[in-house]
Amino acid sequence: MRKAMRGAQRVVVKVGSSSLTTAEGGIDPGRVQRLVDALVDVRARGTQVVLISSGAIAAGLAPLGLTHRPRDLATQQAAASVGQGLLMHEYTQRFGQHGLRVGQVLLTVDDLTRMNTYRNARRTLETLLRHQAVPIVNENDTVATHEITFGDNDRLAALVAQQVRADALVLLSDVDGLYTAHPDDPGSQRIVEVSDVDLLEVDTHKSGTSIGSGGMTTKLQAARIASGAGIPVVLARADQARPALAGEDVGTVFAAVGRPRPRRLLWLAHATSARGRLLLDEGAVAAVTQRKASLLAAGVTAVEGDFVAGDPVDLVSPVGKVVARGLVGFSSHELPEMLGRHSQELAEHLGAQFEREVVHRDVLAVLRRPR
Repeated sequence: MRKAMRGAQRVVVKVGSSSLTTAEGGIDPGRVQRLVDALVDVRARGTQVVLISSGAIAAGLAPLGLTHRPRDLATQQAAASVGQGLLMHEYTQRFGQHGLRVGQVLLTVDDLTRMNTYRNARRTLETLLRHQAVPIVNENDTVATHEITFGDNDRLAALVAQQVRADALVLLSDVDGLYTAHPDDPGSQRIVEVSDVDLLEVDTHKSGTSIGSGGMTTKLQAARIASGAGIPVVLARADQARPALAGEDVGTVFAAVGRPRPRRLLWLAHATSARGRLLLDEGAVAAVTQRKASLLAAGVTAVEGDFVAGDPVDLVSPVGKVVARGLVGFSSHELPEMLGRHSQELAEHLGAQFEREVVHRDVLAVLRRPR
């Protein structure tokens, strides 16, 4: 797994707020310099780098006279507005010392849940890489809301890693890996390798620092998304960036457990928000998850939510587990009359236009494991 890191041609690196700033808020130039130096070394061996950088809100705290991360949205957005420019200025200077250009890419969750803006973002990132620039991606905190947010840049990093077909994802934090218990607990040990994140039995429910917003739970969610798409993940402390990127035995490495899939299906599985739910019988669950078949009306037992044709919906097993997500071919108002009916019945009673799949297999993403 660590050999994959050494041979990676394209790497996505995510760094958290607490790894870039002082405890009081504001950018720590020394920490930024050490990170940039490590990434420059990676570039020197011919590897392309995309940097997912938190820190805009944290960088704006001290200039606004704030002593801790604000709770209200308006003040967070004001801090991000001040801090993002300072953060990019720091990166521009540090990378510029090595003759490298940087490009800022600000995204909201809405940018990745719409296929057209998802594609536009991908083209921008690919073009920056083609021109030898270092893309620096952050959530657009100045316009994001609590209702539509990545909930920390860990998930954003995993989605971008899929988007650019990265060979590896490195999550840099203020902890040096995943532990069997809280790192401060006696007897807690670092987990060196994880073969399947879904098989972990570790309690990670602990809040982040006063500066950042994430925690170990969000990092495991990111590892699940990326590893399920065939991308190995390394979680390490920020000051271990150089050895982590060199494939040395630091941090925790998560094996790639899935195969790379078409970007369309990755976008559908991880970047969209379901507008509704279709409850399936056991036969339909087997058809879509095992036989990779389209979903037909005969296998749908109930409809939940308010959606139109083309919206993403979750496909749910009889025991309430989401097994897949797909783009539905009918609205929530049309489907109730169709439930349980076979194609011939649909044509006879509702018309020939209803004699087709509820969710076609080409726009249906089966989850790696029912959740």
